[in-house]
Amino acid sequence: MANNKLRIVSGMYGGQYIEAPKTSATHPMGERERMAIFNRLRDEIPGRRILDAFAGSGAIGIEALSLGAAHVDFMEIHPKAIKAIKKNLIKLQCADKAGIMRAPDGEYGIIFADPPYDNPQYDIVSVLISHLVPGGYLVLSHPGHPEPPTFNYLELISDKKYAAAHIKIYYKK
Repeated sequence: MANNKLRIVSGMYGGQYIEAPKTSATHPMGERERMAIFNRLRDEIPGRRILDAFAGSGAIGIEALSLGAAHVDFMEIHPKAIKAIKKNLIKLQCADKAGIMRAPDGEYGIIFADPPYDNPQYDIVSVLISHLVPGGYLVLSHPGHPEPPTFNYLELISDKKYAAAHIKIYYKK
């Protein structure tokens, strides 16, 4: 990432660069991790309503839109991050398929949760799960310690480590 730019790695916006917020309050997920997640869930994304929680730049949600998500809600509270998300959605002309909010609104087929590693906020992640539809997926990026709790009603289907990032994918039956 040079000059606070992130590259979208797949789909219709693949190869486009977006802005990351100029703040230490967020940490953008790396291309390698995003590529692994979207390679795994590529066929599950088209037509789904998705939540990008702790959205930062919005890169994860924009990757989902790039792969055919029907709508993405970006959950973010940091003003610089919200500004970056708005700018990125306008640049890619996809703001009509997105919303920016402070809390989840409705039900989602996929929830991406990438909380700050210095404060993983597993209590908020637990609340997000109540917005996940049966047959939906939770993708959680977290530090090695502390480990996330066991989430009721979710089956862990993938657990991968990428440097400091641990990416877990859960399925809700």
